[in-house]
Amino acid sequence: MKHATLVIFVKEPRFGKVKTRLAKDIGKFKAWVFYRRTLKALINRIGCGNWKTVICVSPDNYLGNFFNERYKIIDQGGGDLGSRMQRVFDKVASGPLVLVGGDIPSIKTYHINRAFDGLKKSDVIFGPATDGGYWLVGMRRRGARVSPFKGVRWSTKYALSDTVKNIHLRTNVDFIDLLSDIDSAKDLKIKNHREQIR
Repeated sequence: MKHATLVIFVKEPRFGKVKTRLAKDIGKFKAWVFYRRTLKALINRIGCGNWKTVICVSPDNYLGNFFNERYKIIDQGGGDLGSRMQRVFDKVASGPLVLVGGDIPSIKTYHINRAFDGLKKSDVIFGPATDGGYWLVGMRRRGARVSPFKGVRWSTKYALSDTVKNIHLRTNVDFIDLLSDIDSAKDLKIKNHREQIR
Protein backbone atom coordinates (compact mmCIF):
# COMPACT_ATOMS: atom_id res chain seq x y z
CA MET A 1 0.00 0.00 0.00
CA LYS A 2 1.38 3.37 -1.05
CA HIS A 3 2.63 5.59 1.82
CA ALA A 4 1.68 2.93 4.40
CA THR A 5 3.45 2.97 7.77
CA LEU A 6 3.74 0.18 10.31
CA VAL A 7 4.60 1.29 13.84
CA ILE A 8 5.84 -1.35 16.29
CA PHE A 9 5.12 -0.02 19.77
CA VAL A 10 7.63 -1.42 22.25
CA LYS A 11 9.30 -1.13 25.60
CA GLU A 12 13.07 -1.05 25.63
CA PRO A 13 14.07 -4.62 26.55
CA ARG A 14 15.44 -3.77 30.01
CA PHE A 15 15.78 -6.55 32.55
CA GLY A 16 12.99 -6.40 35.13
CA LYS A 17 11.00 -3.78 33.18
CA VAL A 18 9.22 -5.91 30.58
CA LYS A 19 6.49 -8.58 30.78
CA THR A 20 6.11 -7.92 34.49
CA ARG A 21 2.88 -9.94 34.79
CA LEU A 22 4.53 -12.92 33.11
CA ALA A 23 7.60 -12.46 35.35
CA LYS A 24 5.44 -13.08 38.43
CA ASP A 25 4.80 -16.59 37.09
CA ILE A 26 8.11 -17.59 35.50
CA GLY A 27 10.66 -15.18 36.97
CA LYS A 28 12.20 -11.94 35.71
CA PHE A 29 15.02 -13.56 33.75
CA LYS A 30 12.82 -15.96 31.75
CA ALA A 31 10.28 -13.20 31.09
CA TRP A 32 13.05 -10.89 29.89
CA VAL A 33 14.49 -13.58 27.57
CA PHE A 34 11.00 -14.33 26.23
CA TYR A 35 10.38 -10.65 25.48
CA ARG A 36 13.72 -10.14 23.74
CA ARG A 37 13.30 -13.23 21.57
CA THR A 38 9.70 -12.47 20.73
CA LEU A 39 10.42 -8.84 19.88
CA LYS A 40 13.46 -9.62 17.74
CA ALA A 41 11.58 -12.34 15.82
CA LEU A 42 8.54 -10.10 15.34
CA ILE A 43 10.55 -7.20 13.92
CA ASN A 44 12.47 -9.53 11.59
CA ARG A 45 9.22 -11.13 10.43
CA ILE A 46 6.98 -8.13 9.79
CA GLY A 47 9.38 -5.19 9.47
CA CYS A 48 10.28 -5.78 5.84
CA GLY A 49 6.86 -5.71 4.20
CA ASN A 50 5.52 -3.35 1.57
CA TRP A 51 5.42 -0.47 4.07
CA LYS A 52 7.69 1.83 6.02
CA THR A 53 8.46 0.44 9.49
CA VAL A 54 9.02 2.64 12.55
CA ILE A 55 9.99 1.43 16.03
CA CYS A 56 8.34 3.53 18.76
CA VAL A 57 10.20 3.00 22.04
CA SER A 58 9.55 3.68 25.72
CA PRO A 59 11.26 5.11 27.69
CA ASP A 60 12.36 8.02 25.52
CA ASN A 61 15.89 8.76 24.27
CA TYR A 62 16.76 5.15 23.47
CA LEU A 63 20.51 4.73 22.91
CA GLY A 64 20.94 0.96 22.79
CA ASN A 65 21.77 -1.32 19.86
CA PHE A 66 19.03 -3.96 20.16
CA PHE A 67 16.98 -2.71 17.21
CA ASN A 68 17.94 -3.07 13.55
CA GLU A 69 19.48 0.16 12.28
CA ARG A 70 17.45 0.03 9.05
CA TYR A 71 14.35 1.20 10.94
CA LYS A 72 13.63 4.67 12.22
CA ILE A 73 13.36 4.81 16.02
CA ILE A 74 11.13 7.39 17.71
CA ASP A 75 10.10 8.16 21.29
CA GLN A 76 6.65 7.35 22.64
CA GLY A 77 6.62 10.48 24.80
CA GLY A 78 4.73 10.97 28.06
CA GLY A 79 1.23 10.20 29.23
CA ASP A 80 -0.83 7.04 29.52
CA LEU A 81 -0.96 4.38 26.83
CA GLY A 82 -3.80 6.13 25.02
CA SER A 83 -1.95 9.46 24.88
CA ARG A 84 1.17 7.80 23.53
CA MET A 85 -0.75 5.88 20.88
CA GLN A 86 -2.68 8.97 19.81
CA ARG A 87 0.60 10.86 19.43
CA VAL A 88 1.74 8.25 16.89
CA PHE A 89 -1.40 8.65 14.78
CA ASP A 90 -1.20 12.45 14.98
CA LYS A 91 2.51 12.88 14.28
CA VAL A 92 3.96 10.02 12.23
CA ALA A 93 4.13 10.44 8.44
CA SER A 94 0.86 10.55 6.49
CA GLY A 95 -1.40 7.99 4.87
CA PRO A 96 -2.60 4.71 6.37
CA LEU A 97 -0.90 3.68 9.61
CA VAL A 98 -1.06 0.41 11.53
CA LEU A 99 0.24 0.11 15.09
CA VAL A 100 1.04 -3.20 16.80
CA GLY A 101 2.56 -4.19 20.11
CA GLY A 102 5.93 -5.90 20.17
CA ASP A 103 5.06 -8.87 22.35
CA ILE A 104 2.47 -10.83 20.34
CA PRO A 105 4.30 -13.92 19.04
CA SER A 106 1.62 -14.93 16.54
CA ILE A 107 1.59 -11.75 14.41
CA LYS A 108 2.52 -12.62 10.84
CA THR A 109 3.10 -10.54 7.71
CA TYR A 110 -0.28 -11.54 6.30
CA HIS A 111 -2.00 -9.99 9.35
CA ILE A 112 -0.40 -6.64 8.54
CA ASN A 113 -1.30 -6.97 4.87
CA ARG A 114 -4.88 -7.78 5.86
CA ALA A 115 -5.03 -4.67 8.08
CA PHE A 116 -3.78 -2.36 5.34
CA ASP A 117 -6.18 -3.96 2.84
CA GLY A 118 -9.00 -3.33 5.33
CA LEU A 119 -8.06 0.33 5.54
CA LYS A 120 -8.79 0.74 1.83
CA LYS A 121 -12.48 0.69 2.72
CA SER A 122 -12.55 1.30 6.50
CA ASP A 123 -11.46 4.31 8.55
CA VAL A 124 -10.30 2.33 11.59
CA ILE A 125 -9.37 -1.33 11.98
CA PHE A 126 -8.67 -3.46 15.06
CA GLY A 127 -7.04 -6.78 15.72
CA PRO A 128 -8.92 -7.97 18.80
CA ALA A 129 -7.15 -9.95 21.54
CA THR A 130 -8.63 -12.84 23.48
CA ASP A 131 -8.35 -10.90 26.75
CA GLY A 132 -10.67 -8.10 25.60
CA GLY A 133 -7.93 -5.76 24.42
CA TYR A 134 -6.41 -5.46 20.98
CA TRP A 135 -3.05 -6.26 19.43
CA LEU A 136 -3.46 -4.00 16.40
CA VAL A 137 -5.11 -0.69 15.64
CA GLY A 138 -4.95 1.02 12.27
CA MET A 139 -6.33 4.22 10.81
CA ARG A 140 -6.73 5.38 7.24
CA ARG A 141 -6.23 8.99 8.41
CA ARG A 142 -8.32 10.71 5.77
CA GLY A 143 -10.89 13.33 6.63
CA ALA A 144 -11.68 14.11 10.26
CA ARG A 145 -9.21 13.24 13.02
CA VAL A 146 -10.09 10.07 14.93
CA SER A 147 -9.07 10.10 18.61
CA PRO A 148 -10.55 7.04 20.35
CA PHE A 149 -8.11 6.44 23.20
CA LYS A 150 -9.36 8.71 26.02
CA GLY A 151 -10.87 7.12 29.11
CA VAL A 152 -10.04 3.57 28.02
CA ARG A 153 -9.66 1.02 30.81
CA TRP A 154 -6.30 -0.34 29.69
CA SER A 155 -5.18 -3.86 30.63
CA THR A 156 -8.78 -4.93 31.24
CA LYS A 157 -11.38 -6.89 29.31
CA TYR A 158 -13.01 -3.56 28.41
CA ALA A 159 -10.11 -1.99 26.47
CA LEU A 160 -11.42 -2.79 22.98
CA SER A 161 -15.06 -2.01 23.74
CA ASP A 162 -14.13 1.29 25.43
CA THR A 163 -12.05 2.31 22.41
CA VAL A 164 -14.75 1.43 19.90
CA LYS A 165 -17.36 3.38 21.92
CA ASN A 166 -15.18 6.48 21.54
CA ILE A 167 -15.39 6.34 17.74
CA HIS A 168 -18.08 8.39 15.98
CA LEU A 169 -20.92 6.29 14.61
CA ARG A 170 -20.31 7.55 11.07
CA THR A 171 -16.74 6.24 11.16
CA ASN A 172 -16.35 2.92 9.37
CA VAL A 173 -14.76 0.37 11.75
CA ASP A 174 -13.61 -3.15 10.87
CA PHE A 175 -11.89 -6.07 12.64
CA ILE A 176 -9.37 -8.71 11.65
CA ASP A 177 -8.02 -11.86 13.33
CA LEU A 178 -8.39 -12.63 17.03
CA LEU A 179 -4.94 -13.25 18.59
CA SER A 180 -3.56 -13.84 22.08
CA ASP A 181 -1.13 -11.84 24.16
CA ILE A 182 1.26 -13.67 26.49
CA ASP A 183 0.76 -12.26 29.99
CA SER A 184 0.96 -15.36 32.15
CA ALA A 185 2.52 -18.81 32.38
CA LYS A 186 -0.85 -20.23 31.35
CA ASP A 187 -0.80 -18.14 28.13
CA LEU A 188 2.75 -19.30 27.43
CA LYS A 189 1.81 -22.95 27.99
CA ILE A 190 -1.13 -22.64 25.57
CA LYS A 191 1.10 -21.00 22.94
CA ASN A 192 3.74 -23.74 23.24
CA HIS A 193 1.08 -26.46 23.04
CA ARG A 194 -0.38 -24.96 19.85
CA GLU A 195 3.08 -24.83 18.27
CA GLN A 196 3.71 -28.48 19.11
CA ILE A 197 0.50 -29.73 17.46
CA ARG A 198 0.89 -27.75 14.21
